[in-house]
Amino acid sequence: MNNTRATIRRRAGLGLAVTSLVVPLTVAVGSGTAQAASSCNVTTGPYQKQVEKFLGRTADGRQSAADCRAIQSFQRTHGITPTMGYAGPLTWRTMSTMLAQRAAGKNPNQAGKCPTNKGRIACVDLTRQLSWIQDGKKLKYGPVPVRTGRDGAETRTGSSKVYWRNIKHWSTLYDVWMPYAQFFDGGQAFHSVTKSMWNPPGSAGCVNMRPNDAKAYWNLLKNGDDVYVYGRKPGT
Repeated sequence: MNNTRATIRRRAGLGLAVTSLVVPLTVAVGSGTAQAASSCNVTTGPYQKQVEKFLGRTADGRQSAADCRAIQSFQRTHGITPTMGYAGPLTWRTMSTMLAQRAAGKNPNQAGKCPTNKGRIACVDLTRQLSWIQDGKKLKYGPVPVRTGRDGAETRTGSSKVYWRNIKHWSTLYDVWMPYAQFFDGGQAFHSVTKSMWNPPGSAGCVNMRPNDAKAYWNLLKNGDDVYVYGRKPGT
């Protein structure tokens, strides 16, 4: 009975924790221009001009109240903290990753780094935070943005295979749901999450995916299919 009550308390705590991640975002977005401006960092950041250009603003390299609100909006959307509208290294690194993902287009394996001689294979490029499924040289799905392991808990590189799948997996290690989980290297798996793919600092080693992408991977892969992870995640 005590164990049951403890489990209920843990899960209730998890629910509150998840809510605490979502509610402040909603409140912040609807809090109005005055409040946003009052919490803005009016200092020009080291990546001011690059960030302004990315956001489609006048790239004059000087911080303004409007620049700050635009940067804050980007930071809130992707869970970048502190959310002060400052054009710092983390914000620019996130944008740089997005630009690299866009540049990949529909030819993510142009450099030939993911093997093309294994048939169906799921490729994960840590550097660009991209994943896709290919069959030989033919692209079957993607590329799609992913969220891989943070510094100190990196997603391991190299060749492996999908060895266990669970469409509604509950992690006893982290007390979280891992829908469409497909394990390929120890405790590391593809699975869906509801947060932004660009939310720092990253996962605990798994390859996080948007729900629709994780579902597509579930339908396209099976036990025994190859997985290849390469590169290095920015910031690790």
